[in-house]
Amino acid sequence: MADPSPTVGELFKAKAVTDEQVNAAVEVYLTDLEAGMHAIADGYVVDLDAAVVTHSWASFVLANEEASAAVRHNAVRTAILLARPQKT
Repeated sequence: MADPSPTVGELFKAKAVTDEQVNAAVEVYLTDLEAGMHAIADGYVVDLDAAVVTHSWASFVLANEEASAAVRHNAVRTAILLARPQKT
């Protein structure tokens, strides 16, 4: 049975999460690679560390010291958009 909770990306498409909120979450994670729960929008929190660690491409990019800042940003953004936030 599929997980019925929406992803951050689905909430973004529904305009429940803004581009600014996603970018802020990316910056929080890139500032603290062990960041935990983060309020992504009213009523939703996402575990940033879990989102990135469980996304193999994002983990690979962050482990690559030669990856540019833009590539790192996009990898973390993708991982966050695919994450399933918790309702608070």
